[in-house]
Amino acid sequence: MAIEQKNILIVYHTQTGNTGQLARAAERGVQAEPGCAVQCLMAADASLDHLLWCHGVLLGTPENFGYMSGMLKDFFDRTYYPAEPYQLNKPYALFISAGNDGSGAAREVARIAKGYPLVPVAEPLICRGEITPQHLAEAEALGQAMAAGLALGIF
Repeated sequence: MAIEQKNILIVYHTQTGNTGQLARAAERGVQAEPGCAVQCLMAADASLDHLLWCHGVLLGTPENFGYMSGMLKDFFDRTYYPAEPYQLNKPYALFISAGNDGSGAAREVARIAKGYPLVPVAEPLICRGEITPQHLAEAEALGQAMAAGLALGIF
């Protein structure tokens, strides 16, 4: 019996490169899990078709003024209503590069994701300050956990 490939979409925005480092680490984590494919896209390039392709989503944003980035919000704005008929009900996890505490960005992403619906499967990974090797390891682990959870049918 063939095992169905699981597809994971990583949607992120970065200006300084910090969130981009986390996205690439998460992508490496997904790639470490057999039977999983990944698309890692800047929020401006991601679309409803990408959401429909995937089985799970990793979202990444810098914390901007206590909120998610404008480009991640734009992704939500462009896909939210077109996604309504599909009742996506897909698992998601979030990573944030934060200069402050990241809680505002996490809260607002969760509020919007609930409407799709997207279902949180992990606590948000909030990386405060400069990106460290520990942050990158945690982002990689988050990507691999999402992939393993999907591959095993946990979510």
